[in-house]
Amino acid sequence: MITKEEIEKKITEYPIFEYAFFDTSELNFYEAVRTICKNECPQYGKSWSCPPGVGTLEECKTRCLSYNNAFIFSTISEVNDIANMDEVLSTRREHIRIVDQIKKNVFGRDEDILILTAESCDLCDKCTFPDKACGHLDRMYPCIESHTISVTDICEKHNMSFFNGHNVVTWFGMILF
Repeated sequence: MITKEEIEKKITEYPIFEYAFFDTSELNFYEAVRTICKNECPQYGKSWSCPPGVGTLEECKTRCLSYNNAFIFSTISEVNDIANMDEVLSTRREHIRIVDQIKKNVFGRDEDILILTAESCDLCDKCTFPDKACGHLDRMYPCIESHTISVTDICEKHNMSFFNGHNVVTWFGMILF
């Protein structure tokens, strides 16, 4: 199993803004986060990376707590207008590229990990949910919030920045190992 020291040594090659390690026992699972997804997110019920495609609250909690360690990190991107959602979401691809590289080059293909990241997966023009299984399980990363985990809660506990200035988008990735 990879160690925290090995991860720290390897992630210096990537444009990581901030990161923290913690035990998965520190994770809090909030039903209210799932309620927000259901009531406010246009991807609810439309993607394998979002509820209900990711499973029930209990299934998500069990999945996360089957790992001992968590590594959360952020990347940042500047945009011209933070209110322009198309521009904001266009910066997500670079974050996912970094997540893919960390998965491959830091954790390796054989490491048993769970990757959760920001926003709903957008690998396909139209997700196969719920009619067919996901065809990209190796690259489809569920949203952190889909597992009822509050990113702001983790940021507060581990002195990470959530807001990093006007017109700065902060993306988060979390790898459980």
